[in-house]
Amino acid sequence: MTEPDDAVPLRRRTAHALDLMAFSLADVRDGLGPFLSIYLLVTHHWDQASIGFVMALGGIAGVIVQTPVGALVDKTTAKRALVIAGAVGVAVAALAMPLLPGFYTIAFLQAVTGIAGSIFSPALAAITLGIVGPRLFSRRVGRNESFRHAGTAWAAVVAGGLAYYFGPVVVFWLLAVMAALSVVATLRVPGDAIDDDVARGMDKATSGQHRGPSGFGVLLHNRRLMIFAVVVFAFHLANAAMLPLVGQKLALHNKEVGTALMSACIVAAQVVMVPVAYLVGAKTDSWGRKPIFLVGFAVLTVRAFLYPLSDNSYWLVGVQLLDGVGAGIFGALFPLVVQDVTHGTGRFNVSLGAITSAWGVGASLSNFVAGGIVVAAGYSVAFMSLGAIAALGFALYLIAMPETATGTDSGPGVFALPHRRQVQRDAVVGGELVEDLDGKV
Repeated sequence: MTEPDDAVPLRRRTAHALDLMAFSLADVRDGLGPFLSIYLLVTHHWDQASIGFVMALGGIAGVIVQTPVGALVDKTTAKRALVIAGAVGVAVAALAMPLLPGFYTIAFLQAVTGIAGSIFSPALAAITLGIVGPRLFSRRVGRNESFRHAGTAWAAVVAGGLAYYFGPVVVFWLLAVMAALSVVATLRVPGDAIDDDVARGMDKATSGQHRGPSGFGVLLHNRRLMIFAVVVFAFHLANAAMLPLVGQKLALHNKEVGTALMSACIVAAQVVMVPVAYLVGAKTDSWGRKPIFLVGFAVLTVRAFLYPLSDNSYWLVGVQLLDGVGAGIFGALFPLVVQDVTHGTGRFNVSLGAITSAWGVGASLSNFVAGGIVVAAGYSVAFMSLGAIAALGFALYLIAMPETATGTDSGPGVFALPHRRQVQRDAVVGGELVEDLDGKV
């Protein structure tokens, strides 16, 4: 079949737009995170329990809407519009926080950020799957995650440098800028490049025939998905509070450069995450999901027990490098495991939303529980408690979760050119044309 002359440039342009989306949505999806923790601690002198509460509130708000958002992503053909709406919501909340720094306004704006941020993971995953199809999804997700971590590292470097001169308030402005960039990137993805049936996890052969459960019914009818939800909950219950706690320790000992040191922690981890995510995306189909995921849990456990050994800034930043391994593995495998266990159901995004809800509950409780432990027993006990949770998660995954990689040969999704003309068996993975689906580029 002869391709249109503009086919390859269009695919490359779409691939680069996905790269830019992943890069710019990194900070927009996660919100202010530990930077907000430092800002409230150093600038407004909040205690750790209050900080933990508002940090948890944003996560809880996101959890409440996450599964309905996933269902909406499954059903709608306006996936790009959803991303843009979420980015605008995050930008408005970020700009309002330093102007309205009261407890209730910060809590409300954190909830807005959590709700808006719930859109990005399922929407980006759906757009990616709808463009490249299931056969190339692993490689493209690995690339997405690499660009996401690069975006987080870049934003952290810029935030740290600007905060040194202008104070911690600069992170709010930077988040708004990244949100605007994500809008530009989203608009560069051609709407007709997305196959909406493939984007929701449907087999082309069964499209229009399958009727599956929706919402949390997906979890109740899929044992592997339910186990994975518990595993994800445990991972983030252990992981989410670690970086904010490290940031607080650094800020308490180095108040004038607390934000810059937090940036160093983030950059240290993200620099490691970029190659880890890319490697996982390239090798997970041959190595399997389970052994790689177990490595992520093991590294998370070790990291938690290393933090209490010293308060030295260089030690804390050095230990944070291990976050790059654990989080890099998780980020690359998370959507792949969900796609594995929901393939052909047409419920990929609602399932992704449900599992992301488990992620959000774990992360929210992590900040809340860890903040309370710090107030009652100190930072060292908090870190070791989080490490014990990570060890339990490792054991659960080892014993209860089967390998999900199947090596399915169901074929790629259609990279739809204008008027949905199907071209040769190819899809966008990077900036290149993939013609051999067995891995040759």
